[in-house]
Amino acid sequence: MSEQETHSCVFLLLFFSFILLSGRVVVGDSLDTDKQVLLKLKKYLDNRTLADQGGEIFNNFSQLTELTHLDLSQNTLFGGIPEDLRRCQKLLHLNLSHNILDGELNVTGMTSLQTLDLSMNRFHGELGLNFPATCDNLVTLNISGNNMTGTIGDSFDQCPKLQYLDLSTNNLSGGIWMGFARLREFSVAENHLIGTIPSEDFPWNCSLEELDLSQNGFVGEAPKEVANCKNLSILNLSSNNFTGAIPIEIGSISGLRGLYLGSNNFSRDIPESLLNLTNLVFLDLSRNRFGRDIQEIFGKFKQVRFLLLHSNSYTGGLISSGILTLPNIVRLDLSFNNFSGPLPVEISKMSSLKFLMLSYNQFNGSIPSEFGNMTHLQALDLAFNNLSGPIPPSLGNLSSLLWLMLADNSLTGRIPPELGNCSSLLWLNLANNNLSGNFPSELSTIGRNAMTTFESNRKDDGMVAGSGECLAMKRWIPADYPPFSFVYGHLNKENCRGLWDKLLKVIWYFPILHTRVLLSLTPHIWVYSVKWDQLGGEIPLEIGKMVNFSMFHLGSTISLGNSLQSWESIPLVVLNMTRNKFSGGNSTGNWQHEMYAESGFVLQQLLWDFSYKFEQLG
Repeated sequence: MSEQETHSCVFLLLFFSFILLSGRVVVGDSLDTDKQVLLKLKKYLDNRTLADQGGEIFNNFSQLTELTHLDLSQNTLFGGIPEDLRRCQKLLHLNLSHNILDGELNVTGMTSLQTLDLSMNRFHGELGLNFPATCDNLVTLNISGNNMTGTIGDSFDQCPKLQYLDLSTNNLSGGIWMGFARLREFSVAENHLIGTIPSEDFPWNCSLEELDLSQNGFVGEAPKEVANCKNLSILNLSSNNFTGAIPIEIGSISGLRGLYLGSNNFSRDIPESLLNLTNLVFLDLSRNRFGRDIQEIFGKFKQVRFLLLHSNSYTGGLISSGILTLPNIVRLDLSFNNFSGPLPVEISKMSSLKFLMLSYNQFNGSIPSEFGNMTHLQALDLAFNNLSGPIPPSLGNLSSLLWLMLADNSLTGRIPPELGNCSSLLWLNLANNNLSGNFPSELSTIGRNAMTTFESNRKDDGMVAGSGECLAMKRWIPADYPPFSFVYGHLNKENCRGLWDKLLKVIWYFPILHTRVLLSLTPHIWVYSVKWDQLGGEIPLEIGKMVNFSMFHLGSTISLGNSLQSWESIPLVVLNMTRNKFSGGNSTGNWQHEMYAESGFVLQQLLWDFSYKFEQLG
């Protein structure tokens, strides 16, 4: 079957499912009409391939007489919403998300809609031009990730059935909409809203289950009346300008699972009442500039699995606070603080720990060999400290490790060949240290099988994503190289969360939602960042076995020797060979020709530095 036939069949099967969902049988003249429309649709699709799905929205949907469900998401469609689509009077559920549709938003006339998802497009305009005119029956509305402007005002006051409203990641301004408490889920994250949150916005009969006001400009004290929302499971007030004490009343919201208060100016005193939140899984109090030692109360949150305290100017308290004895911690982020002294060996006893971020501190001394006992660890980030001594060979025991970041320290000695036992390793960064010795041939086996780790993550139904994902990924993504440099600038809160979850469960694709750039990361093309400094000797021939590599950075003083011919099967995306001592080959020109035409490299960037002498070339 050809690519076009596959595309058409897949789309038609999906499309027939949309029609059947209406629960009605199409007969008579209507059947003939629908048949003709579907034939036109097939012709429309035949002009496109799986690799090029873009185009304007098909212009005859209104002729499908019983169409109630239409999903055109993730198809790189462009242009506006055609008038024809707005004539679909029986349409109940419309999903146009994750395309590049643009123009002024216009959904007038679609008064039967119950679900409307326009997220991750480029629509602009003001909300009042479309709502409340088209929301008589709306239950779910998602316009996140667009360029909507103006105020929310009273646009949704006359939407009696509305329960789920997502306006996040736009350019909305002004104050908060006062009617949000009657919804079940409400998000205005990543906008430009300002002012205080009035206490009357939270009546006694508040029905909210999820509330996200993050990344705006709200000021004043956090509203204690939020405790009237007894069904609340997610409360996100992060990245605003809230001041004063954290309301003790929050501790009465018994079902709360995620509490995000980071990037504000809350006082150091953490209410004891928060310990009553027995269902609390995710606690983020990062970037509040608490200073001094970690508060002892954090060592009492036995129920918490994800604890984020980065960027708080802490100087001590790692042991005295008791956080290193928390029994259920999966993710602990203490990066961007002022901790000093040796790394606590006690960390190695945290048997539940999977993600440990201690980068950008002032830890010194050696990396404890006991860290190799944390067999469930998936991320170890110790970069940008003052660590010295050798890399412990015991780290090779970490078979679940996906990220190992040891860059920008003062580590010495050889790279332990035992790291080749890290069968799940996706990212390895040892840059800017004082490592020496030969390139270990055993490294050719790292990352050979990460599926066991991914399968374990899929079975974990806990709250994996929630806060701090962008900060972590931006530290780990090599922003100096395309396509990563392009990706870097387009990471926002929403797609970071989605990407983080996909990365932990299996890497299939990397959607850049506003630009529609797709970077394929199949299970056979894992991405690595391997940077060597001050290493000597030749690259071993075994490097050619690194069939999962797509990024390779060779620092100074490395010699290729005769290894180049063994690299034919490596699916490289980025190869940086600057500032080295190359040998072998006939001429610079011939070598480059071989790299592109004969060796099988698929390179998006090949870096050469001609300011340095190429030895024995021609």
